Amino acid sequence: MRNPIVTIWKWFWRPTARFAWGLIFVAGGIAGIVFWGGFNTFMEYTNTMEFCISCHEMEATVFQEYKKTVHFANRTGVRTTCPDCHVPKQWTAKLVRKIQATNELFHWMAGTIDTPEKFEAKRLEMAERVWASMEASNSRECRNCHSYHAMDFKKQQRRSRDKMQPAFEKGQTCIECHKGIAHSLPQDYEDD
Repeated sequence: MRNPIVTIWKWFWRPTARFAWGLIFVAGGIAGIVFWGGFNTFMEYTNTMEFCISCHEMEATVFQEYKKTVHFANRTGVRTTCPDCHVPKQWTAKLVRKIQATNELFHWMAGTIDTPEKFEAKRLEMAERVWASMEASNSRECRNCHSYHAMDFKKQQRRSRDKMQPAFEKGQTCIECHKGIAHSLPQDYEDD
């Protein structure tokens, strides 16, 4: 008669297809979790102002302009940062934006805008790309904080009310009127 402990011991240590496939699935699952956690952590890190201004081109130009706006300092102490305006909150839209940002990384590595002169020469092209994206998304990132439906037009200054209320009624998007709200307009920009 066989010893049951020896039989179980041999069964446990015998390489079987079940054990091998189980090990592969467990290892794959752990690797997937580690990959996903690392990927998501890095994606969130790239959504910080510190990351956005880590290259001197952004820190020396648009960040300095942004610091002079109401989005940086205001009476309420509410501050928006680079990702609030430039990165969608929905995951799939955010992923698409991050893929598009690889073009910006390419130009950063290529030195396309690494001097103030080069930056200014490309400012209109870069701004028009951002404006087109914002218009195409119906100013989605602006609307994370600003909502026509939450505006009390009676409490706005007359000039603002005279422009905002008709814009709301026409269904206009924020960027149609608010170009240059957080950054300087390009020198060669002409408003229609």
